[in-house]
Amino acid sequence: MARRVSGAAGLDRIDRWLSPSLEASTAMPTEVDRMPVQSFAALGEVWRALEAGAPHSFFQSWTWVGCLAEERYPDPVLLQATRDGRIVGLALFNRRSGRLHLGETGEAERDRPFTEHNGPLATDPEAAAALLRAAMAAGGAGLVLGGVPPSLVEATGGVVVRLQRRDAPFVDLDAVRAAGSDPLARLSANARYQLRRSHRFYKGDWDRLEVDRAGSVAELDAWFEELARLHEATWSRRGRPGAFATPYLRRFHRALMGQALARDELDLLRVSGPGGAVGFLYNVRHLRVVYAYQSGLADPTGQPHAKPGLTCHALAIELAAGRGDLRYDLLAGDQRYKRSLADRSVPLVWAELASPFSIRAFAGCLRALAGRLRGGGGVVG
Repeated sequence: MARRVSGAAGLDRIDRWLSPSLEASTAMPTEVDRMPVQSFAALGEVWRALEAGAPHSFFQSWTWVGCLAEERYPDPVLLQATRDGRIVGLALFNRRSGRLHLGETGEAERDRPFTEHNGPLATDPEAAAALLRAAMAAGGAGLVLGGVPPSLVEATGGVVVRLQRRDAPFVDLDAVRAAGSDPLARLSANARYQLRRSHRFYKGDWDRLEVDRAGSVAELDAWFEELARLHEATWSRRGRPGAFATPYLRRFHRALMGQALARDELDLLRVSGPGGAVGFLYNVRHLRVVYAYQSGLADPTGQPHAKPGLTCHALAIELAAGRGDLRYDLLAGDQRYKRSLADRSVPLVWAELASPFSIRAFAGCLRALAGRLRGGGGVVG
């Protein structure tokens, strides 16, 4: 049986925090209820049905949200927004230490599969805002939002106690097509030079370097092992664990890739030339957006002309532009190869919020004030 999250006191109080623009966005009132999660499989069917009519990223799709859901949401809180009896929004949280974590567990190890372009699955901004306001009221110790647009933080009505911003660079593939689908045409002179030199090192040009896309479970299994081996070798040289360093991480990514493959959402690419493999790209493709999630690259140590990452991504960009995709999203981060390839970016934030008038909110306001007085401009953690 559905349970209303906040009742007359909670939602009525939250409604007073609405901005005029959000209040005017829809004629029908949006109601938010807490729903029991009796079966993640059943929830997946409802989630997929809403996906069909809601703008969203891959990280808001059930392929991502529902992957190993039983492990990732041991204490799930599901909020459902309806309008005139029709579902217009869903948000799945895990409660940990009293806080609600949107699309994450709240446990560092299980959240290492990094969530970006996150948010409630909703048909419109008002439905998303209503879900987050209700979560803020139900969160108790607070609300944690990872990799969301800044506007969603503002919509919660909570007080920010921790905030980190990262830009997510991307390639506008319409611009690539306008340049004759040449991925080098838009780049700086230095980036073009680095790429051409890297291609020559691999004894190939655009015609001699081959890009293959995994199309079967057998290819996925074989390529996954090679991708993980190359990826972990790179991070081992840096003295840090990689994205596949634990049994849980390998299980998560292998399960995710299998589900994405079945839905034609997996862009697992192998780039090779006359000298062998240059690298593997673990990309996903959803609603004509390609997300460059991870990679496993040949070791370029002692080979200053070799830029396997630049080479692989440039070829993947050409592939995506040629099949009519809209965006090649390099995801959040300031790595040099992303700056070299991207022409645009969007801001994403990682935030923790507390209820107004709580002790943590008061402490957060004091830290924010101290940061502004020091010239920092806010709370960063």
